[in-house]
Amino acid sequence: MMSSCKRRLCFLSFLSLLSSLCDCHPHVSRMVGARAASNQTARKVSHIAEEVAGYTDVAKQIIDLAVYGAAQNRSYRRLADFTDTVGNRVSGSQNLEMAIKYMYKAMTQDGLDVHLEPVKIPHWVRGKESAEMISPRVKKLAILGLGSSVGTPPEGIESEVLVVQSFEELKKRSSEAVGKIVVFNQPFVSYGLTVAYRAFGASEAAKVGAVATLIRSITPFSINSPHTGWQDYQDGVKQIPTACITVEDAELMWRMAQRGQKIVVRLTMEAKTLPDADSFNTVAEIKGWQHPEQVVLLSGHLDSWDVGQGAMDDGGGAMISWEALSLIKDLGLRPRRTLRTVLWTGEEQGGVGAQQYFNLHKVNLSNFDLVMESDLGTFTPVALQFTGSDSARKVMEEVVQLLAPINTTKLEAHGEGTDISPWMQAGVPAASLHVADSRYFWFHHSEGDTMTVQNPQDMNLCSALWAVVAYVVADLEKMLDR
Repeated sequence: MMSSCKRRLCFLSFLSLLSSLCDCHPHVSRMVGARAASNQTARKVSHIAEEVAGYTDVAKQIIDLAVYGAAQNRSYRRLADFTDTVGNRVSGSQNLEMAIKYMYKAMTQDGLDVHLEPVKIPHWVRGKESAEMISPRVKKLAILGLGSSVGTPPEGIESEVLVVQSFEELKKRSSEAVGKIVVFNQPFVSYGLTVAYRAFGASEAAKVGAVATLIRSITPFSINSPHTGWQDYQDGVKQIPTACITVEDAELMWRMAQRGQKIVVRLTMEAKTLPDADSFNTVAEIKGWQHPEQVVLLSGHLDSWDVGQGAMDDGGGAMISWEALSLIKDLGLRPRRTLRTVLWTGEEQGGVGAQQYFNLHKVNLSNFDLVMESDLGTFTPVALQFTGSDSARKVMEEVVQLLAPINTTKLEAHGEGTDISPWMQAGVPAASLHVADSRYFWFHHSEGDTMTVQNPQDMNLCSALWAVVAYVVADLEKMLDR
């Protein structure tokens, strides 16, 4: 048996040999370093998994309360009360002002710390509008003017129509567009691709001399209902009136044009843009007990378009972001970091309120742990979408495992959202809610966006997911790595 002294000498000799090998052979040094780093990473991952697993019981309590307990259907009822009382809430309107006051009062009564942060937002007014085909036959056309559109002269515009299916076709037939109303009958490919026609159709048509545009609604499904939305005039290009028409009417005029029939339309729009309006982002919090300056942010937007009830876009996202705090408060939980719900204003005009919030708070960028946004409906949750570093992703992969009771343990790439995009671009970890959203664009920005689209059980599940993820991330020992 070797003495302790001899063992120590042998060990020191081994270290000396290893050191000399590393000095003489750099690849040996790299191998040793790589193994050490790998072991350290493995230990770290194991520690994270163990830490997150410690929240299994708390996550189950949150889920049980939201889905089966006293809070069951609460987010749905809150949304119904809100939308039935206020209605739609377009930027700059009295309804939006009423909505902000309503939510400030409701969340304060719920026992949350609530305050308002002032912002300036666009104020576009639709006014009266109508369109009628007067040749080759008389037919009323259902329209919705697009946000920021100019109006027609008081007497309206009466002109022959040019129907095209793409920007490329418009360029090829540019000589035919002069003095005409251009109708875009573009096929729906996806919202992300097809929305370019709504956004830029007016300016592209104006470049070739058109006097107005009527754009096929950006939707894969229609029951003869138009869908509105924001559009962007390009600098230096004449601003012409622009509105969306139904899929059915766009296809009707396309068929007529294919037959060689002359189509004439009379368009009247009173649309105008007023000076920017005063408004607010609505903020509610549960202060963290250990690091109150560090924040996990949940959000949805409070404004909507001036049609329907704005229940789906984005009343549901706003309500589950409130409900998440309510669930945590009801269970007597208080995380290490602050949980902050922000109900944005002016999202439909391009995230105007959210950008001003970012400009105000980016000085504390390093204190924002995770930003979350729900703005694609609150249908059945499918997964959590996440953007962040590899190490942060490993943490989030463990967090979503806590959602096994509601079968949403999938973590997908690419968190998204207009309102959190400035934070994402600045490198802050971000998450969004992925739901079974195949019907979302059926009702999007239309009169069909009402409470009838909503399902209380789906909202329970979304609320539970939102609350579990937000609470656990806010209560972990360390912030997510950048």
